[in-house]
Amino acid sequence: MIKNEVDTLVIGGGQSGIAMSEHLSKHDIDHLVVEKNRIAEAWRSQRWDFLVTNGPRWNDRFPSLKMSGEPDGFVHHDDLADYFEAYADKINAPIQTNVEVTHVSEVEGDARYQVKTSKGQVLAKSIVVATGPFQHPVIPPVIPTTANVEQLHSQQYKNPDQLLDGAVLVIGSCASGVQIAKELNESGRSVYLSIGPHVRPPRRYRGKDIIWWMGVLGIWNDTEPTEEVVKGFAVSGTGTVDFRQLAHDGITLLGMTDNYQNGTLHFSDDLAATIDEGEQDYYKLLDAADKFIEDNGLDFPEEPEARNLPDMPECVTNPLTALHLKEANITSIIWATGFKNDYSWLDLDIFDEDGKPKHYQGVTDARGVYFLGLPFLTCRGSSFIWGVWHDASHIAHKIKVQNHYDTYDG
Repeated sequence: MIKNEVDTLVIGGGQSGIAMSEHLSKHDIDHLVVEKNRIAEAWRSQRWDFLVTNGPRWNDRFPSLKMSGEPDGFVHHDDLADYFEAYADKINAPIQTNVEVTHVSEVEGDARYQVKTSKGQVLAKSIVVATGPFQHPVIPPVIPTTANVEQLHSQQYKNPDQLLDGAVLVIGSCASGVQIAKELNESGRSVYLSIGPHVRPPRRYRGKDIIWWMGVLGIWNDTEPTEEVVKGFAVSGTGTVDFRQLAHDGITLLGMTDNYQNGTLHFSDDLAATIDEGEQDYYKLLDAADKFIEDNGLDFPEEPEARNLPDMPECVTNPLTALHLKEANITSIIWATGFKNDYSWLDLDIFDEDGKPKHYQGVTDARGVYFLGLPFLTCRGSSFIWGVWHDASHIAHKIKVQNHYDTYDG
């Protein structure tokens, strides 16, 4: 059983829930964090074996606890989960694990919400939904399940040995798809990679990581998704994503996956244009970085070789637009195609017609109901570790102010 009354209930014990707990404690707000599995479970069990963060250690952390290891290095997902557990202990976060929330509803004649969980019911004046943006994997219904090929989402992928013998098709051009395709290729597999629109920044340029450049150039402060965000960022903790080089290393690049007919998968004839658009964005960022260095009189090392890309590979100049899966010996398809949210357990009128939360910087129209950890909650950094921490401060302040008005008796 869990305590049956609390001022604020935080749902989710990952990075968002832990950050929220820290800031609520700073304001002396009575609260409880519930997590249906273990602390930071997604980082432990829903990542492939060799995944590392996309940001360096000096950035992908909370302010008051550094990570062990080289600051410019990238932390393994298991170590990151350990970090969050240590942080929860450090701040003495009131987290109760193995508690699943099954229903949240208003209470008639009461300013509180009734929360049904697997361990009993809770009445809470405020609710913070901190379940994150990566809840349910999306596999587009392109290839029927009756096709003689194994299909799995990147969330389910662990390592090359997990897959059937044969070639592998990876679908997705952002960090997950590229890292998995590269790993499979290096393991000796024959790999095809279907890519769509993307932005391809450098991992590092003139001595600084892309995360640093996004900070000094003000990119993290964007408050609305730009075209490049909709495309997705092709950047990896394993290094710069260069699709030309991936092809020269043996990966066969394909355009965006279109449709499936009689054992053959068809692809859009857009591969060259897609790569060109990504590289134009790459050069724009280099130009912006060079201008920043010049404008600020900085003595950064020159890096002219960053503008010298490999020759365009044959699979791009003469692309395949159709692939018979059996003839290509493709036995596995990995969909690195993102996630969707499921808020069916929230019986509240706070969603749009597409089921997305209606909020302004995490604050909904339902009194005392907040969201944390969603992309662009307040800015571009909102779904990143450091961004979640700052957004949690914003939400905690909102709750404190509301409580102040609630308790003022004149």
